Amino acid sequence: MKPLIKLAIATIPNDGGELTLFRREDEFSIRLSGVRGELMNSRIYNSEQELAKLGCAHIKNKNKAEVLVGGLGMGYTLASALESVNASSRVTVAELIPEVVEWNQGPLGDCAGKPLADGRCQVRLGDIAELIKMRKPNFDAILLDVDNGPEGITQGENNWLYSIGGLGALYSCLRPGGMLAVWSATSDSKFATQLKKAGFSVDVRTVRARPGKGSRHTIFLGKRSLR
Repeated sequence: MKPLIKLAIATIPNDGGELTLFRREDEFSIRLSGVRGELMNSRIYNSEQELAKLGCAHIKNKNKAEVLVGGLGMGYTLASALESVNASSRVTVAELIPEVVEWNQGPLGDCAGKPLADGRCQVRLGDIAELIKMRKPNFDAILLDVDNGPEGITQGENNWLYSIGGLGALYSCLRPGGMLAVWSATSDSKFATQLKKAGFSVDVRTVRARPGKGSRHTIFLGKRSLR
């Protein structure tokens, strides 16, 4: 097996460490300093796709739907969200790290089919929390894959998103009947309770890292009431 080749390094703001992008032929890997193993791999993305499919299922045929994706990663959630809505819809992706956007505009983007080139996509550089704090009911679906889930390791400030205050702000950013979908590496019954306290009706799904196999990941679905 050929070795991984280091392509680039990006610094995570607020002392969040460093991300390193590696490549081996057509395989890409992103690793986080201080954490063993991979953060992402271009061959393992089924649960990221399922996050978007589940989060956008209710707006598949809705005209001018608005979707917010928190975290670009390798682009798989974004690509799946674009596939899950119609031609009149728009998908905004919020990404904290400019280099991650640059990587997806380069060869890494081929993995997910270059979703950033889709005319329905717009990129917002910066912390998704700042967008959420506006509390404007602009979105039909919000898909969060900004960390490893409610117990994040990448960015400590992401913890606010999973607090009662953060979840309340997310609820307020959804249109009536809107859906919040949160990716998590593990199950977390306390987080499901938090979602209910914030006003969401909750459904929890288990999905696999690869179709039919691999690690089991959790998708938390929180629906805003129709009122």
